[in-house]
Amino acid sequence: MMLFSILTPLENVMKSILDFLHTSAGLPWAWAIVVLTIMTRIALVPLTVRQIHSMQSLQAHAPEMKRIQQQYKGDRQKLNEELMKFYKENNINPAASCLPLVAQFPIFIALYLTLRHYAAHIQGSWLYIVPNISDKTTAHWSGFVLLAVYAGSQIASTYFMGSTMDKTQRRIMMFLPLVFITVVARFPTGLVLYWMTTNLWTVGQGLVTRRLVPKPGATPIPAAPRRSSRTPPKESESEPAPAAAAPAPQRPQQTRRVKKKGRAKR
Repeated sequence: MMLFSILTPLENVMKSILDFLHTSAGLPWAWAIVVLTIMTRIALVPLTVRQIHSMQSLQAHAPEMKRIQQQYKGDRQKLNEELMKFYKENNINPAASCLPLVAQFPIFIALYLTLRHYAAHIQGSWLYIVPNISDKTTAHWSGFVLLAVYAGSQIASTYFMGSTMDKTQRRIMMFLPLVFITVVARFPTGLVLYWMTTNLWTVGQGLVTRRLVPKPGATPIPAAPRRSSRTPPKESESEPAPAAAAPAPQRPQQTRRVKKKGRAKR
């Protein structure tokens, strides 16, 4: 296929990196794939930061976007125009949330071709439970364990990175890994190991992001500025407080009446 021929240079680079990690660094082939995955995710950190910022912007402007959708729900073309205008005014790039996934796709294909074309060369076990990472995932019972971990990690990564989606879209994205298992099961075990590792990285990244980034709406109250001798006094401090009104004197007639009543009692 044309796509595979275009990715041939990337496949050669992938094989060279795996050979270096296995031969020079002394890592088994399976752990070389794990290290390759971590290196890939580290290289994609700038795109991941843009993805997180884009998701935070979308989440912060979600009420305004829903208002636009409600206002132009009958006119699809006008709705798209207003949304694009809103994105431009607020410096929002919705496509930024897909950049890490798009950037990983060529690497995924290149690793698939490497494991396919060099299956006889790249052989090795993983954690003493996977006999051969170049075989199909369903060739051994350990492959089903990897598929279960892959599905769980994919659902967890969607949970952390899909916070800006609506409920229906988020449920679909969390259900899709269960459907993809039938396709992923045909891949080599090393490829499932790569995707499982990148999903676990995404889960850890989501946990760190949730701890470091404040939740929307929980803005801290700014502290009051410190007063100095040059700070002009407030209006309430510069104007003297009005004096309290003196109590009205008691009428003398009431006092006389009380005295007369007292004499009468005597």
